[in-house]
Amino acid sequence: MDFLQDHYSVQNELLLIFISVILGLLIGAEREYRNKSAGLRTFILVCFGSCLFTILSIKIGVQNPDRIAANIITGIGFLGAGVIFKGDSKIDGITTATTIWATASIGMAVGSGYVYFSLLGTALVLLVLNSLSYLQNFIDNNHKIREYKISISASDHINHCEELFRNNHLKFLIIRQQYSHDSLTTTWRLTGNYKQHELLIRQMMNDPKIMSYQF
Repeated sequence: MDFLQDHYSVQNELLLIFISVILGLLIGAEREYRNKSAGLRTFILVCFGSCLFTILSIKIGVQNPDRIAANIITGIGFLGAGVIFKGDSKIDGITTATTIWATASIGMAVGSGYVYFSLLGTALVLLVLNSLSYLQNFIDNNHKIREYKISISASDHINHCEELFRNNHLKFLIIRQQYSHDSLTTTWRLTGNYKQHELLIRQMMNDPKIMSYQF
């Protein structure tokens, strides 16, 4: 009887590990499709590893079943920090890092036997990563924030730039300035519609007073 129970228990645990691999694959495929720093294999291993550690925590730590599982969160924190890096104008990789964190929780749910919770969690993660990206793009296109570094000749007043921004319905804020005898370089933070940003760029390319710009 004990042998049959052990055999059934092993089969059940193998099934849970298989489910964790499938769920990790689903999330990892989405990240791989978007060419993110952590892709298919990373998310499979995160979900599988979290599931296995949770199973081991339950089986080994009979008196204290959370002693191993509790440290999964710490380990995932180090892993998530490795995919966060500073880009030219923003911090990249935060979404991927939080997805790794959420995937670990899904693996733990599978390892604990809460398969329905894990299925719901996977569906919600995929929903957030895919469907809400359209909403994010809509907001970004209508409220685009960029930092421009614009150089004009020292003889031309800074009001010329401000007039360009107003004509294109862009809100502006001076971040920093650098002055030399030949030019004045100003970093601006501009907020407005994406199309207005593109129109401003075309105007600056043809403006003889604008010596250089970058964003």
